Amino acid sequence: MMQQALAERPGFGPPETFEIVAQSAPEILAHVETVVCVPTFRRPDMLERTLRSLAAQRGAGPFAVIVVENEGQERAGAERACALFAEGLFEGLVIVEPRQGNCKAYNAAWRCALTRLPALSHIAGIDDDEEAEPGWLAAFLQAAANAPAELFGGSVTPRFEDPTRAWLGAHPVFRSHYTASGPVPMLYSSANYLIRREVLDTLGFPYLDESFDFTGGGDSDFFRRAMAAGFRFWWVQEAAQRETMPARRTEADWIRARGYRNGAISARIERRSQPGRAGRVRVLAKSLMLLAASPLRGLMLGLDTRSLTIGLYHAQVALGRLGTEFGVQDEQYRVPDKN
Repeated sequence: MMQQALAERPGFGPPETFEIVAQSAPEILAHVETVVCVPTFRRPDMLERTLRSLAAQRGAGPFAVIVVENEGQERAGAERACALFAEGLFEGLVIVEPRQGNCKAYNAAWRCALTRLPALSHIAGIDDDEEAEPGWLAAFLQAAANAPAELFGGSVTPRFEDPTRAWLGAHPVFRSHYTASGPVPMLYSSANYLIRREVLDTLGFPYLDESFDFTGGGDSDFFRRAMAAGFRFWWVQEAAQRETMPARRTEADWIRARGYRNGAISARIERRSQPGRAGRVRVLAKSLMLLAASPLRGLMLGLDTRSLTIGLYHAQVALGRLGTEFGVQDEQYRVPDKN
């Protein structure tokens, strides 16, 4: 009865679209204050490594895990997660959000957390191609207990399956935005985060705009809205994760597409925060200035990293921004197998 009452809590609008396929007893979930959300799509082996890294956390105290399977047919991730859950690897829930899209998956996981965990105070997240260092969650929780902020981000170190491509770790698409713990103006990625519950309660459901499902950028848009609402950000370098980079993500066309995509996302989000003709002109002017500056910036980046491939990034970002002025929209996540 308690679970049903929580699920029917007002303020969520449309009915739930996810299915619960495994869950801990309500009396266990009733006292959980921290949950780690893990979206997954067609990567059961990587997901298992992720979940085992969570089981190896030290110093964080008890926490729950919500695995959200975003593949509604084969459900390989949900199957693997349920098997590990049955073995006692973690407490929490395994749910299936059959509507494909990363924003839909995050919305399902966060809604599930807020409606099934009445004592919830913190929501953390990790992707299914990442592994958390043993002190990851403890570092986040220590920062949350002491820092004057509501949203926290942590470092992600790429681990290239092809070690000969490790030099790409210097590329902006593979680097974390910050390198030192402390206050930061904003976060940009949901790859490694911890959020106080009041942020979600304030911003309301749906938390991520699902129009960003296949382009990416729903997390950046969410963080910008949180900043506009007055919430503060903090970087926790010690809350570290490792991300597996398959060979596909080291190919020139993927890296180029990611640069274009990053530019398109930034322009789209800026236009949303500056509506009207005057705002559009300002965004266009910024795009043109970035394009004009990209040869010099690219030369400096290329010399610093000793790589022409990396040096092209600033031009790719500027061109991606300008492409959105003509309706170009790169849905890099539309075909997951190519990502």
